[in-house]
Amino acid sequence: MTTYRVHRWPIMLLASILLFACGGSPSEGDASAATPSTGAAPDGGQSTVQDDRSQKNVVGIAVGSADHTTLVAAVKAAELVDALSNAGPFTVFAPTNAAFNALPAGTVEGLLKPEKKGDLQDILQYHVAVGVFKADMLRDGQSLGMVNGSNAKITVKDGKVMINEATIVASVPASNGIVHVIDKVILPPAPAN
Repeated sequence: MTTYRVHRWPIMLLASILLFACGGSPSEGDASAATPSTGAAPDGGQSTVQDDRSQKNVVGIAVGSADHTTLVAAVKAAELVDALSNAGPFTVFAPTNAAFNALPAGTVEGLLKPEKKGDLQDILQYHVAVGVFKADMLRDGQSLGMVNGSNAKITVKDGKVMINEATIVASVPASNGIVHVIDKVILPPAPAN
């Protein structure tokens, strides 16, 4: 009968090399799996996710624009930041500060009051459609369903694309849709009696 002698040190050396190559250490064991990570997700919604590398979402585009500070304040007051930070896709028709300034005096300030939150949400949701509608996809006479449940009318004339009475002056692609900068605030139709 032949007996083989197994040397333990080559097996232990190989096990140590494999463990080290996989990023572990002999002393870690299973304790690291039970310890919570210091990089845990913060409390809050989608808008709290920090990502400086990816393309900005529709909210990030508005926040980064000096011409949309009133819109950003309105979106925050209406508590729509998280909803618009989600995957979408969304087409946002974003009025400029000048568009908001053209409204009758006191309109914006009145809508930013907590008791007007429902009205503000309705107006802002009338500026959002689900899906990505690039300007070249919009057709004259097209009716576009908006998030608030109402429809907006698209007009194309002499190369200009309009939604209701507002003209699209620029378009910016986003990670979760597209932002069309418009020169007027569009108001939803009055509810039918």
